[in-house]
Amino acid sequence: MRLLLILWRVCCYALGALVVALAVYQFWFFMQILFWLEHNPETTRFMDLRLAALREHDPGAKLSQQWADYRNISVHLKRAVVAAEDARFLDHDGFDWEGIQRALEKNQKRGKVVAGGSTITQQLAKNLFLSGERSALRKAEEAVITAMLEAVMSKRRILELYLNAAEWGEGVFGAEAAARHYFGVSAANLSPEQAAQLAAMLPRPRFYDRNRASPHLEKYREIILSRMPVAQVP
Repeated sequence: MRLLLILWRVCCYALGALVVALAVYQFWFFMQILFWLEHNPETTRFMDLRLAALREHDPGAKLSQQWADYRNISVHLKRAVVAAEDARFLDHDGFDWEGIQRALEKNQKRGKVVAGGSTITQQLAKNLFLSGERSALRKAEEAVITAMLEAVMSKRRILELYLNAAEWGEGVFGAEAAARHYFGVSAANLSPEQAAQLAAMLPRPRFYDRNRASPHLEKYREIILSRMPVAQVP
């Protein structure tokens, strides 16, 4: 009986320690988010992972990334990204439940994962803090961080961070670097067609960096162009 009592206490202490550790871990995320309300991140978790992967082959590899304030990013790119990635961006609280349902139905119909229901906020949560690992724990962390971002940040700030953190090619991150890498212009001067091209690349940026004449990319760009006039941005 005494042994069972000791084991019970050990389990309780271990569980309590785990809860405290998780709370501290989530609190660290929250403090980072509060800091980024007024400060721009110099890097993200995903950028660090990509840089580490590049340096396995080239120790001197560097990322191409330059911060662009929201006002210095073409409205065409903002509309294109919202049209392509999250048409209900201004209406939801971080989770597009209708989009998730449509993605699940499409995946069930195809018998494999061919569509995702992640919003811009969810993608930002992953880019800022998480790895590309697919697991229930990682999705749970993503959901918590998404809720934090939506609770304290404006949609304008969320979109600004996303446009500066998104991957757009091999070692290319953010709208400014992408605009210069592909078109030799600043993010502020992107045309509607160029903006649609960049938005179309987001699902597979490194692949499309190597295959810029892809027929699928061209077709998707035209679809995004047709959606852009009704896309609402903050």
